[in-house]
Amino acid sequence: MIADLQHAVATYAHALDELNVPALEAILTQDTTWTFTVPGPGVLAPVAGRTAVLDFVRDGHAAQAGRVRHHLSNVVVKTADADSAEVRAYLMQTRNTGEDVRVISTGVYTFGLRRSDSGWRIAELTLALDNALPGSAGGP
Repeated sequence: MIADLQHAVATYAHALDELNVPALEAILTQDTTWTFTVPGPGVLAPVAGRTAVLDFVRDGHAAQAGRVRHHLSNVVVKTADADSAEVRAYLMQTRNTGEDVRVISTGVYTFGLRRSDSGWRIAELTLALDNALPGSAGGP
């Protein structure tokens, strides 16, 4: 079960970075909710529902400069039963413009996952950033 949960989280990161909308759609529940905490503004209003989340991701990709990658590490399953789980992971987000590569943010993800007929899906995503994203949107 732990490997399946870690795989779901990694699938999310790859699909996000590649703007693979079908893969993102498959890993998110219909009622998924994303919430962000940013130093300064604090908790930003959640993005609720798969359609709204996918629109949010598309808008973030359109606004970003260079290639953004979400590097997840220290992935830990905090709780799990047959139907739900909580997984935490550190985030290091990088941007490659072709001229340089920079770390643009770090933070902590908390994923609330729910089991479906097709496997584990993300029902809740919370990202607590350690710093505000500089300039344009860097994506979730």
